[in-house]
Amino acid sequence: MSSLTPIRFTPVDLDAMASAEGRVAVVVPPEGKMDHGARRANRLTRGALARLIESREFARAKSGQVITLAWPGGMAAEALDVVVLDSRFDAIAARRAGAKLAALAGGKPMLVLFGSRRRGAELALGIALRAYRFDAHKTAKEGEDAPLDPAPVTIQISDPEAAEAALAPLLAVAEGVHMTRDLVNEPANVLTTSEFAERLRAMEDLGLRVEVLEEDRLAELGMRNLLAVGQGSDSPTKVVVMEWQGGEQGRAPLALVGKGVVFDTGGISLKPGAGMEDMTMDMGGAGTVAGTMRALARRKAKANVVGLVGIVENMPSGNAVRPGDVVRSMKGDTVEIINTDAEGRLVLSDVLWYAQERFNPEGIIDLATLTGAIIIGLGHENAGVFSNDDALCDAFLAAAKAEGEGAWRMPLGKAYDDMLKSRVADMKNVGGRAAGSITAAQFLQRFVKEGTPWVHLDIAGVAMIKEGTDYAPKGATGWGVAALNRLVADRFENGD
Repeated sequence: MSSLTPIRFTPVDLDAMASAEGRVAVVVPPEGKMDHGARRANRLTRGALARLIESREFARAKSGQVITLAWPGGMAAEALDVVVLDSRFDAIAARRAGAKLAALAGGKPMLVLFGSRRRGAELALGIALRAYRFDAHKTAKEGEDAPLDPAPVTIQISDPEAAEAALAPLLAVAEGVHMTRDLVNEPANVLTTSEFAERLRAMEDLGLRVEVLEEDRLAELGMRNLLAVGQGSDSPTKVVVMEWQGGEQGRAPLALVGKGVVFDTGGISLKPGAGMEDMTMDMGGAGTVAGTMRALARRKAKANVVGLVGIVENMPSGNAVRPGDVVRSMKGDTVEIINTDAEGRLVLSDVLWYAQERFNPEGIIDLATLTGAIIIGLGHENAGVFSNDDALCDAFLAAAKAEGEGAWRMPLGKAYDDMLKSRVADMKNVGGRAAGSITAAQFLQRFVKEGTPWVHLDIAGVAMIKEGTDYAPKGATGWGVAALNRLVADRFENGD
């Protein structure tokens, strides 16, 4: 797993600034008033910082922006980064500032003069989230150095002990995010269904109870929808169950259910070749569930949460499921498979039903890179949110907003559900081109028992992106781990 950047808090020591290597950062509010750290930087650079503050560039700068003075005279550092930050900045602003500093650092050591400001832990979280790279399969060329471990970051702050204590649970979230990114970035010839299951089984070391259900057991349970998706592949289909029992004994758990298609060719309904290489990310829902379970275990969450992921590969072969086939689900309903590329809902349907039959959960949240239609509707800024329960949905949306993760509620309704009617079976697995993400959610709702609060998250647009975000370089984002962790903390811990 990728390593987190080593971050430590120390008491303010302005004398360390002159000899610090790599990059040094100071914070200046938009009005330009310098604190002790900024004044020392100004003296070392013989007034260069003051000239910057008086410049037109600084006058145009907005809160959250970082302005760099390269190779500042009087300092050993190669750059002095000036963070423009309002005096009353919030947690999200602190994280984004940290992330911008990490992006500029490029793996170099960094010293941040934060002084008496609050939210030093949030600044550090932003650094930890953005300082990520996936280079496991890169080989150093002749004459080049091999990739180094992440360089250390030192944050000078008035109360380092309090900042360290506040950072500990946040680093658990960062670790979960990094795990999710690693899984989603991994190529499918490495992250096979068996390898995926083994990486999840390894989390038993964190105190999770992990169980892997193999194909024979899935057949006994009647998970024919799930097994149909994987029958064209040589890789065995699996379901992995991860249990965290940190809450009140006997209390029903929150269930997190993830789609784990390690590679999706579309099956017999073969996808176009262009862009198919991106389908290594079609296990993003399962990756997010895994990262969330890691975060909860790492911070020893006082809640009962179970994560269930259906792990499968969707391939064309002489044994693959065909368009027009009818399959009976674990629930007992029959499904006419119109399009074998609408496979994620088949995977989730059986795992959703199994989660309810076995755990009778207090609520269910499923995550899947389910439809391209959600990208057409919401782009890459928001995940689609569908729900049968306003209270659980509103709690998730509030958690996502608090963590700076975009999410937007979408509608459900009978007219959309009617689009799934089949001539030969109880339902078909697609409802046509119109409202594709909504009819996919309607399909899943048919496998949610009456009275069970449920939220479906279509993360196709946010799990992996072509350009960097505030908190992640281009590639896998780890979207959802922070929001789900916050939801658990806000709604399922502390006796709620």
